[in-house]
Amino acid sequence: MEVSDPFFWILFHGVIITFLLIDLRHYRHVEMSFRDSLKWVLIWVSIGLSFSFLIFHNYGVDEFIKYITAYVTEYLLSMDNVFVFLAIFTYFAVPYNARPLVLFLGIIFAALFRATFIIVGVTLLQTYHWMVYVFGAVLIYSGYKMAKGGAESVDPGKNRVVQFAKKFLPLTHEYEGQKFIVKRSSSRFFTPLILVLIAIETTDIMFAFDSVPAVLAITREFFTAYTSNIMAILGLRSLYFLLEHGVRRLKNLGKGLAVYLVYLGIAFLLTAFEIDIPSWVSLAIIGTILLWAYLTSRGEAE
Repeated sequence: MEVSDPFFWILFHGVIITFLLIDLRHYRHVEMSFRDSLKWVLIWVSIGLSFSFLIFHNYGVDEFIKYITAYVTEYLLSMDNVFVFLAIFTYFAVPYNARPLVLFLGIIFAALFRATFIIVGVTLLQTYHWMVYVFGAVLIYSGYKMAKGGAESVDPGKNRVVQFAKKFLPLTHEYEGQKFIVKRSSSRFFTPLILVLIAIETTDIMFAFDSVPAVLAITREFFTAYTSNIMAILGLRSLYFLLEHGVRRLKNLGKGLAVYLVYLGIAFLLTAFEIDIPSWVSLAIIGTILLWAYLTSRGEAE
């Protein structure tokens, strides 16, 4: 089946939605243990990496390497999302049984945001050559921002959209399980869970602004860019629960990713002068950063 076939896209998204529903159904009301979290993280990563063979079949070796690089990059950047999710849930004191649904909705909207941004990004790059400088600058600034704290600098209490919602939405003071809307007498009210969802989604948009230029710095092929993003966020729920169990073996990952984003920004700018860095170089760099983060974080832990 060709990737240009509309039926392929219907099948692809049908499979993705099925995976997400299986994940949601299995852990809708129960706490995900460390072992189950690790198992599902490995399952999603295996699925994401296995998809690269379809890229190889349709596009060849170079795009295959770019997919692997983009997938690993997006997955590691998604860890920042996860730490922000944890901060948001902690700030709003979200009941544990309500978190899986919010994470599920967060992933759905994150996929929609990133798909939209990738389409817009590819279109802008094809239409306006000067957008190369804009995207390159965004990546360099993102690297600088991550070096100064990244996810740790996000304060849910200062989210302006959440503050606006607090002023104008009729809200209850307590959570009602997984409900976003409840009926009181003859009126309907939103539960605090709607504020959590708003905080999650506005954060998703912020991270999409960082992650989409990163993947477009690796590949301009829409299919590779889009599928690597979708596959990377597929296992965010399991990754969240794994990190919630206190797995912090990559404490220095943020520093490494900051350097990598700056590198991608410079590589992006170089394309304006028709200087293309081989795809295997980017893969080697992200692999080295991951190894460095693991070894140095492990050394600090000991």
